[in-house]
Amino acid sequence: QVQLVESGGGLVQPGGSLRLSCAASGSIFSTYTMGWFRQAPGKQRELVATITSTGTTTYAESVKGRFTISKDNAKNTVNLQMNSLKPEDTAVYYCHAEHVVFKNYYWGQGTQVTVSS
Repeated sequence: QVQLVESGGGLVQPGGSLRLSCAASGSIFSTYTMGWFRQAPGKQRELVATITSTGTTTYAESVKGRFTISKDNAKNTVNLQMNSLKPEDTAVYYCHAEHVVFKNYYWGQGTQVTVSS
């Protein structure tokens, strides 16, 4: 069982920055693809960014050039640096882990990000 705990959400003005962190229970990054998803009110949950066990990253078009996903293997954390935030980035952000072979997956509890003036 993998446990994921997000932190770092909050209220920020448009154009501002936030850094989200996801702490994983144990050293899982060598066998799991890690990702960040988000869900805005009334909308479906959508993929924001992923990072594979080998460090390959992918991003949703809407966040390319503004968001950066990274991981710290020593601390068992995966981070999402969010810059130039827009009101449409407002959502609950979820950390996600998926096994690279067996495809079982886990979710964190989510952290609220609100971009508003």
